[in-house]
This record gives sequence, structure tokens and C-alpha cells, in this order.
Amino acid sequence: MPDFRLTAKQEQANEILASPASDIMLYGGSRSGKTFLTVRAIAVRAVKAPGSRHAMLRFRFNAIVSSIVMDTFPKVMGLCFPGMKYEVNRSLWYAQLWNDSQIWFGGLDDKERTEKVLGNEYVTLLLNECSQIPWAGRNLIKTRLAQKVMVNVEGIEPYELPLKTYYDENPPDKGHWTYKVFELKVDPETREPLPYPEQYKSFRMNPADNAENLPTDYIGKVLGGMSARMRRRFEHGEYREANPSALFAESDLDRWRVMDGKLPDMQRIVIAVDPSGSDDVDNADNDAIGIIVAGLGTDGNGYVLEDLTVKAGPGTWGKVATNAFDRHGADLIVAEINFGGAMVKAVIQTARPRTPYKEVKASRGKVVRAEPLSSLVEQGKIRLVGYFQFLEDELSGFSTNGYTGAGSPNRADAFVWAMSELFPGIVSDRAKRKGKIDMSPTPSGMAQAEAWR
Repeated sequence: MPDFRLTAKQEQANEILASPASDIMLYGGSRSGKTFLTVRAIAVRAVKAPGSRHAMLRFRFNAIVSSIVMDTFPKVMGLCFPGMKYEVNRSLWYAQLWNDSQIWFGGLDDKERTEKVLGNEYVTLLLNECSQIPWAGRNLIKTRLAQKVMVNVEGIEPYELPLKTYYDENPPDKGHWTYKVFELKVDPETREPLPYPEQYKSFRMNPADNAENLPTDYIGKVLGGMSARMRRRFEHGEYREANPSALFAESDLDRWRVMDGKLPDMQRIVIAVDPSGSDDVDNADNDAIGIIVAGLGTDGNGYVLEDLTVKAGPGTWGKVATNAFDRHGADLIVAEINFGGAMVKAVIQTARPRTPYKEVKASRGKVVRAEPLSSLVEQGKIRLVGYFQFLEDELSGFSTNGYTGAGSPNRADAFVWAMSELFPGIVSDRAKRKGKIDMSPTPSGMAQAEAWR
């Protein structure tokens, strides 16, 4: 077993985790050791107090299993508590320590499983990736922080283990409740000052602080290759300025993001193309051709599967789109035709003859077309499979006041065409005004949408 030691920054964070504060958040860039330290702090408390119960929670259960149960927790136990015996109950999902302490793992996306976890009382809580957890969910979880346990250490008078809630996150925007609570020290709903502000402490950690434990290329090449928006969040650990008019909140995209690769079968897959109208391959000033692959799962949710956007002429982007059609076994290519419907169709049919093809025309502004999709993203009806940094940059620029991003949102436009095709009920203004939209992506919903167009 290799020697384990904390970095200087992690030592500082560890002191804060052990401080008298009741609510402590570690935030900052990715791979800085935030979750490792909070999991370690909970394990220490579990060892100190026999029979104590602790919970590590995340918004989605699959995420807590893949990131904590299968990764961080065994790493912490192996490095920091070598030889200590414990067993993981994979039916009820808790770790039983040798001293009868238990550490429970749960997600908030499954009602039955959540009820089992919240049926217990705990002395410690961890809200992992808390940027994904709504304020109301956090408050519900806090009601279970009610277990009274004693610490009995030889040579020290027995004392009651104080109740604690730990949090960790890659910081979202400043409109999120974590910024209001831990930085502004105000209630996110009432905006009134918190009654005991000294109980809320936060500490920022970034990957540069943990460089000795990271691959050589991680900071410079992996994080350095990201967009400016994502570098602010994942490398520098900074909160982004809030846009109260934003249609697509970063926290909503994060909350429903699929990172474990577990997808339902796709009942329908479309390739959406947003052409720029240019055929000059060599012109560097041309807009990119937005190409998005999206599928409708058997669970009724829409999934962004690939972003294949390119800056190229028709000979290239036509092949990119049709190759994706074959690779995914797609049902349709849908393309916006404002720059010339005959040209777009010819490009697709030349690259792949007899490809199922549908033309769509932008008769309304970008924001008007995107707005109905924002509620689907918020509800988790639309999900990203992994990170799409440039698409997400463009989506973050959509607001009720117009598109505020730089350049043309070709990726986001293709995203809108793809999801509008998969959820046809939302594209009919007339149906919306009459309150007769069927949001389900079923044959009846599609038939209804067609009838009202």
C-alpha cells in the first residue's frame, strides 16, 4: 500500500471540515480532491462513533454508485484506513463498518429508494455535486439529520458527535442557492440574512492545488483545451455571473447529464443539420454547419448523442451527416432550409441517395423556437450524454431577451431542430394557445401535433 498524504491545500480544507461549523462546502475545479476529502471526513466520524449512521447523497442514484460507491469510497478506505473491514450491502446500498456504523448511499431521482434512505436518521450528510440538487431537496434531506450518538475515546470524556452536513460542487452560476447560502449568507427564497451565518463555511480547491496527484497532461491539455466558460468552472473553480433570463440553466443540464453510458433503447434517432448557406470550403470566416445527433429513448426522454458540427463545404458536411445516419441507424435527417432548401436536399441525397429527409423552415426567431425546449431540459425530458462544451456554451447564450452569445449558435439551432422533431407537440403555436399540446412522443402525440399545424 503506497504512503498517503494530503497536499497543503487539502490540509487546509481538512481543518475546515473538522471545524465547529455545521454546514461546510468544498467547491472549485475538477479533480482537486473535494469529494475524496468529504468522504474521508465522514469515514473518520463513522470510526469515532460506533453505531453512527451517515448518508452520502446525490441527485441521481446511478451517479452516486459510479462515482462514490465504486470509486471514491473504496479509494478512501484503502488509502486512509488500510486493513479496516467493511461490507457494502448492494441491496439496500449501505456500507457496514466493523464497529456497527453505517454509511448509506442514495439518489433523489428514485422515489422508492429515496424513501428508504430518508426513513433513517443520520448524524452526517454529504450532498455530492450539490449544484444538481434543488434547494427544496436539500431542505428535505436536512430533516433527517437527527441521530444522537456519542463518541467514546480512551482518555477523553464522552461527548455527543455534532450534526454536520458536507457539500461539494463544481460551482454553477451565482443564481444558484449554494452561492447565496455560502457566499452571500442569505436565504435563497426570502433573501433574508441567515440566522447563524458563522455555521456556513466554504473553501475553494482547484486542480492546480492537487497537481502532484494528477496526470501530467490533465491541467494543461485536458482542461486547457476547454472553452473559456468551462475552464472558469472546471479549472479555476469560479462561479459564473447569473443570467436570470437564461433559457437553459447550467444546473439543469448538469442534473440530468448522463455520464455512466447507460442509455435506454432508442425508438427514434434523428440527425439535425443547420447549414450556414456557404459553399466556400476555404473561407475561415464561414459559420460552422451545426450537426447534432439526438435520440428518443423508450423512457420517453430525448438524448443528445453527438455533436458533429463542422466548418466545411457541402462535400464534407454532407458526408458527416449521412455517415452519422448510418452509424446510428437513424430514421431521418432534418435540415433547416432558409439558406436554400434545394441545395441542402441535394447535398444529403448526393452523399447518400434515398436518405429519409425532412425540411424545416425558420419562420420564428431563435429564442422563440428554443423557449419551449427549456422546460423539457429543466424536467429532465432532454438530457446530454456526456459533456458538449461548445453546444452548452451556445445554449447558455439563449435568454428571454435574445441570443447573447458570441457568433451564430449553429450547434444550438441544430439541437432545437432535433428536439422539435422528437417532441413535435411543442412546435405548434396554435396548439399551445388552445392548451391542447400532447407532450408525449407517442404516435397519438405526433398525430395531434400534425392536426394542429
